[in-house]
Amino acid sequence: MLQRLLLVFLLVLVSYSYAQPQNEVKKEAPKQTQDSIKKTEFAKNIGNGYLPFNYFNLDLRYLVKFNQYEGFRTGLGGITNDRFSERYRIDGYLVYGFADQRFKYRVGGGFRVNENSNTWVNLAYTDDLQETGSSKFLTDKRFFTFFEPRLINIDLFHRHITKSLSLQHKVSNHLLSETQLAISNIDPTYNYSYLFDNKSFQNFDISTAKLSLQWSPFSNFELVDDKIKETKDGYPKFTFQFTQGIKSVFGSDFNFSKLDFRTIQQFTHKNDAITKITLVAGLAGGDIPLTHLYHAYPNNITKETILRRFSVAGLNSFETMYFNEFFSDKFSTLQLKHTLKPFKITDRFQPYLVLISRYAIGDMSSIARHQGIQFSTLNKGYSESGFEINKLFFGFGLSFAYRYGAYHLPKLEDNMAFKFTFNLAL
Repeated sequence: MLQRLLLVFLLVLVSYSYAQPQNEVKKEAPKQTQDSIKKTEFAKNIGNGYLPFNYFNLDLRYLVKFNQYEGFRTGLGGITNDRFSERYRIDGYLVYGFADQRFKYRVGGGFRVNENSNTWVNLAYTDDLQETGSSKFLTDKRFFTFFEPRLINIDLFHRHITKSLSLQHKVSNHLLSETQLAISNIDPTYNYSYLFDNKSFQNFDISTAKLSLQWSPFSNFELVDDKIKETKDGYPKFTFQFTQGIKSVFGSDFNFSKLDFRTIQQFTHKNDAITKITLVAGLAGGDIPLTHLYHAYPNNITKETILRRFSVAGLNSFETMYFNEFFSDKFSTLQLKHTLKPFKITDRFQPYLVLISRYAIGDMSSIARHQGIQFSTLNKGYSESGFEINKLFFGFGLSFAYRYGAYHLPKLEDNMAFKFTFNLAL
């Protein structure tokens, strides 16, 4: 726990150091319009996780991270900017994990085919780790935070060497798409084998084709400085993704299909309170190993007491669900968050209360195929509720969650999660 607290403290110092210049920019009246534009652009880049240079933007995500498998993970990464070229881009990173003593890297690039539709063709080669059971949408916007709360506690990773070709295309302002073809060699870092067709696979090759769509029908867009920009972030939003694993293509071992869906609805009330509803669902069928199935975003480590489990609450994770406790080939989660109007105690001290309820249900067929790891399914329905009090001190807050219902545990304190939160707007 001391390592996790030390890591968070260091990251807070880094975050605060980057936040301070922006605060000063807001307080000082701009002396010249050009300087003001430069400062605004710089602050925007920092908020997106980039430190801009002449032709290259340093990606702050790769500077330092921590997880249970790699320990401290540090390195450098970035992407070329418009000063380098508005038509071509090069990106990549190189990081090192001190616990597993391995380098990981990515080398990629792309070229723009059409400016009006923002159509890009991208190529990438990646040798890195990925959390088993995680599922990401290709069209998700870049979300940056100086540290990822769940990452600190994750210990179940598989190594993947992936070659990918993708096509980004804006069908309309409201509909974004991305298609990807990928070939991956998968090697779990833990004791696991997948039984299929009278054969045991400890590592395997997978070839996939993906199509991802992000639809924002209620957002508004306007032409600003000769560029289309989103002027109203409208709700609800919908994201779909279809994945097809193809056997025997480039040596792929399995045939399978996955369909992922997410919708987000948000209501802003007259008293400035905000209600947010997030529904996520996934369905996988065919011959598919555990690495490509689903967990439900757990964020609780297996320790004996509440204090030893004390860590950082995630943004959309189940705080009382233990890591590697559940896996599914079909699942759905529903999260309800109601954020009350901030308590204006002073101009600088304005904490706010968030009421949270989370629910998950899922199941898995052919459990016996997954050897070397024990887990349960969510077929009885999982429930937890709690609250957060955010921004009590330098972006820190506290959270509490309680697990109840069908998966309530015999020992009372094992159903509780007491953690801190961290929110710092740049």
